[in-house]
Amino acid sequence: MERNEIESLFGSLPKSGQRALRDRTLLLFLYNTGARVQEVADLREKSLELGAEPRVHLHGKGDKWRACPLWKETADLLRQLLATQPISESPRAVFTSHRGRPLTRFGIYKIVRRHTRQLVRTEISSGRRRNVSPHLFRHTTAVHLLESGVELNVIRGWLGHVGLDTTNRYAEINLRMKQKAVEACQPPVSTSSEALPRKPVWREDAELLKWLKSL
Repeated sequence: MERNEIESLFGSLPKSGQRALRDRTLLLFLYNTGARVQEVADLREKSLELGAEPRVHLHGKGDKWRACPLWKETADLLRQLLATQPISESPRAVFTSHRGRPLTRFGIYKIVRRHTRQLVRTEISSGRRRNVSPHLFRHTTAVHLLESGVELNVIRGWLGHVGLDTTNRYAEINLRMKQKAVEACQPPVSTSSEALPRKPVWREDAELLKWLKSL
């Protein structure tokens, strides 16, 4: 998604009601982290650190964990969301249905589709057609980090993606480097025209395009 589409999406989300809070938090979390849909479905409260330097620990493919910094806006919404949920002795799911059960992959997909209907209708009328799914947020996160000038291997570590071929050997990307990356790519609620990227040179790089499609 383009940045103006992200801005339009978050500007159109409902602002009142528990479901509105959950959906806004979910979509911002997807955009902030680039997490896979199963990682979001499996997310539990114990994997969140919402203090001065908020972050989330995501359990991804290959039974691997990675840490991802969170925008202040994302952390604030997560705290509000958790405050609306009943306390549980078992690991508490972060994103739940109206019955209090953890959202499934299919449930998350439905929420994304519901809030992007206008985007799909606009694309159909303009002759474009795109499958808007949770995975599109992952792709969008990668693209917007690239456009913000974040180094490619930081993005690789951010997304937990090891399929990028390179002749160099990089050390594991640490959280400080990821924190600089999250500061470079601002949340949609605060992005200004001055903060938007210059020429997106990645669009002309065949190797980058191939890697983005592999996400």
